[in-house]
Amino acid sequence: MRLFPLILPFFALLGACASISQAPAPAAPSAKAPEPVEVGIIALNDFHGALEPPKLAIPVTSRNGSKVLLPAGGAAWLADAVKELRAHYRYSLTVSAGDLTSASQLASSLFLDEPSVGVMNRIGLDFNAVGNHEFDRGSKELLRLQNGGCEKNSLRQPCAVEDHFPGASYRYLAANVVRQDGSTLFPGTALRQFGHGAEQVTIGLVGLTLKGTPALVSPGGVKGLTFTDEADTINRATASLRQRGADAVIVLIHQGLDPAEDNDPNSCDGAAGGLLPIVNRLNPGVDLIVSGHTHRAYICKLPQAGSDRKLLVTSAGKYGTMLTDIRLKIDPRSGIVQSRSAHNVVVQSEAFRQGDTSYPVHAAFPHFTPDQAIADYVGLYTAAADRFASRKVGQLAGVAEKEEGHPDRGGALGRLIADSQLAATRDAGAQIAFMNPFGIRATLAPAEDGSVTFADIYKVQPFNNQLITATFTGAQLKRLLEQQFDAEGPPQILSASQGFRFTYDTSRPEGERILSMSLNGQPVMPQETYRITSNSFLAGGGDFFTVFTEGGDPTIGVQDLVALEQWLDIDHPRPLPQEPRAINADE
Repeated sequence: MRLFPLILPFFALLGACASISQAPAPAAPSAKAPEPVEVGIIALNDFHGALEPPKLAIPVTSRNGSKVLLPAGGAAWLADAVKELRAHYRYSLTVSAGDLTSASQLASSLFLDEPSVGVMNRIGLDFNAVGNHEFDRGSKELLRLQNGGCEKNSLRQPCAVEDHFPGASYRYLAANVVRQDGSTLFPGTALRQFGHGAEQVTIGLVGLTLKGTPALVSPGGVKGLTFTDEADTINRATASLRQRGADAVIVLIHQGLDPAEDNDPNSCDGAAGGLLPIVNRLNPGVDLIVSGHTHRAYICKLPQAGSDRKLLVTSAGKYGTMLTDIRLKIDPRSGIVQSRSAHNVVVQSEAFRQGDTSYPVHAAFPHFTPDQAIADYVGLYTAAADRFASRKVGQLAGVAEKEEGHPDRGGALGRLIADSQLAATRDAGAQIAFMNPFGIRATLAPAEDGSVTFADIYKVQPFNNQLITATFTGAQLKRLLEQQFDAEGPPQILSASQGFRFTYDTSRPEGERILSMSLNGQPVMPQETYRITSNSFLAGGGDFFTVFTEGGDPTIGVQDLVALEQWLDIDHPRPLPQEPRAINADE
């Protein structure tokens, strides 16, 4: 009798449960959208084997708007700067836009840049796009730098300090350097993934050098190689990387911009240069360009065809004096780069003095501590180079500046070198010698007593070029000099040897700008022949001086450094040839 009341609540409870089960279930909370994945790109370019601080002061703007010069560079300090920048990111890549090697400091160049590769291995470089200077010793030697080994491919002996050279642990990229069989000398692209699962992003990289590389190196170094158009190569590679899943595409290119002379390293005032027409032809899809070659530092945001977004273009100057700290934020769901930013960081290292001017460390700016392991490794090579570096080779009466910012940038130093080459090849019949100003890599500064060491002259001419003397007509000589001002390359006036003078007028039409030429006071006659000396780089048509390849009856002479040493090896300081030999008719 009492069970009934108990049963009713039970069935009521069942009904209540049924009602609850039939009601619409509340919506499950939506999965939280993954956060953007941040990837840091630490970038450099044009290191040029600068193992030791290159004694350069980098101009930066202080908080009060004044200009400050910071002492910068040196591999040990560079290593610490890379480490510190990497620490800001969970994910990062360290990349270079070419010319890691060649045109290097003595301690690197004497040993075929093996120590520069060793430094970059220890720093943890990931990728380097080949630059024109990577081909200075030929493609076979460049392959050795990647793959290792002690095969001798040049005048100098490999593995002279360390018994084993392992090669680069980083990957060279060369998308536009094509062999005769259609393959590229090195891989052209690479993919790197960061994160896991729904938060994974993929970055694609394209690496290449400027198409004009063959004109900037000795022909034998690039024999059998074709250098394809930069923009076409990038567009193809970008499309391929996107198809393979790249969420962001980074281009590492050894070509650059040339902003205004007073441009701040973190701005882009008056940007011009060879990279601009390449950028203008790129299809949408590139997110970042890390550039080089011009040795200028800049952060640019350039218009991008077919896109309302600006293209971020960076360069970190030269010789490891700066690093570009680049921050990418990528949405892993959409595969879109949400934001891009970059800042050039000066690798402030140790104070130095040049002449009467001191360049102290400034506490208001980041100052880096040399990495001891890298410093010890560099010391191994600098000690090995000392016996070459300290040898006195001659005397010079004053500082011979490496001129900048003017077509006749060779200046007195260029004329000094040309004179040395003429003297060294007189027995081959030489009457005129020419030096290309872009081949002059440093100022020649004697000690207080006027003495000059082997290290001093090696810094000026680190390429080990042979001297070539060949026969040209006066008409060919005029065409050669016209190439100083044509549209094929940047304007540069060849430094001429004593006794030769020419006048020019750049306001006249191309091909008509050389007004007169004379040798020892006599006019150069079109039909007469003349024996002319140049280095082997120019003799092969380097720096777009293709007329040099037309010379007849060539005679191979001594190396350029031997000629300069012989010229300076006299019992009194060699005077600087101050009087210009190229005369601008407009001035």
